[in-house]
Amino acid sequence: MNFIEELQFRNLFKDCSDTEGLKERLNQPITLYCGFDPTADSLHIGHLQQLLLLKRFAMQGHHPIALLGGATGMIGDPRPTTERALVSLDVIAHNVQALAKQMKHIVGDASIGFVNDYDWFKDVSVLTFLRDFGKHFNVNYMINKDVVASRLETGISFTEFTYTILQASDWLHLYNHLNCEMQVGGSDQWGNLTSGIELIRKVKGSDAKVYGLTQPLITKADGSKFGKSEGKNIWLDASKTHPYVFYQYFINVSDDDVINFIKRLSFKTIDEIIELEAQHLAAPHLRTAQKQLAFELTEIVFGKDALDHAIKLSDVYFNQRFEDLSLVELEAVFEDALKVKAVTSISLIDALVQSQLATSNRLARDLITGGSVSVNGVKVDDIHAQIHQSEAYHHAYTIIRKGKKNYILVDFT
Repeated sequence: MNFIEELQFRNLFKDCSDTEGLKERLNQPITLYCGFDPTADSLHIGHLQQLLLLKRFAMQGHHPIALLGGATGMIGDPRPTTERALVSLDVIAHNVQALAKQMKHIVGDASIGFVNDYDWFKDVSVLTFLRDFGKHFNVNYMINKDVVASRLETGISFTEFTYTILQASDWLHLYNHLNCEMQVGGSDQWGNLTSGIELIRKVKGSDAKVYGLTQPLITKADGSKFGKSEGKNIWLDASKTHPYVFYQYFINVSDDDVINFIKRLSFKTIDEIIELEAQHLAAPHLRTAQKQLAFELTEIVFGKDALDHAIKLSDVYFNQRFEDLSLVELEAVFEDALKVKAVTSISLIDALVQSQLATSNRLARDLITGGSVSVNGVKVDDIHAQIHQSEAYHHAYTIIRKGKKNYILVDFT
């Protein structure tokens, strides 16, 4: 199986400008790149597929480049719905530095080159941009791009309209200076990739051979968005997303999704994936595939110590030993729990109703008298029970559990 066939097996191959030509070209090392716009100071797990794809190419002996869009990020890739808010140069510069550090940690310094397109765009004048780049783009061609076409009725600024020219110019620069013959990106980037191909051919001549390759965006089988938990991003930064939360995200991946995610994100061999899929189908209740995925990705993103810590917290949670958790660990473990604020005390009934775990006082009383409620691991059947800050973990949080999986965090902070 050649590398292209492996990418196809892993669902990492969608559109390609020249599949047969690329198969032959990849017999020798090639320089390729993928762009990342620094819209935040951390990547999230939606970026993992592309970042790890660059590492896959490096492991095959190729020369991948991560382009950090210090210039393109000031414009922003147009969204299908509304105009992006512009971000200041200082914020962009900070984000670029933060992302470069994060990416190097995940993929390793030696595996991938890093460039910032602000380095070559910062001195380009408007006249130079229009004459050297804009002249090669037909407005009708640009209007027919999917994302632009979707904005024609609601309106799109000239600034965002020119984004595809900037991205195409990035590739031309990398082609001229680093002999970069290939660009990869998510399937939503196909229009920008083809713009780059066309610009290089117009400027360098029809003999210039470059390749564009996209990967399908990761989606969940149920239609919900990959990379979100309770509506929040799962970041690749421990200060934004605790490694335990990251770990649990993959532990809780559905049976319908886990093998697809392993193919795309794991570095397990094809034979290992086939074997793991067989184990998963034979005994999905053991969640072997989910555990393997969570182990591998947590260690890749955060390191072995963070993985060991996440496993420890999972064990504490499973065995209800909440007293063993630090304040920060409690907040991470119960990040997605229902929350109720209190000052110094609150009745158990009020906590159940305010959290909407019970829809009325009567139902709350029924839950308590029926033995379904525990407080800090101790079952409570007194409908007059009060929850006091003095008895809270770290004088900050009290944990109420209903049944096996429903939790309320009473917050005294």
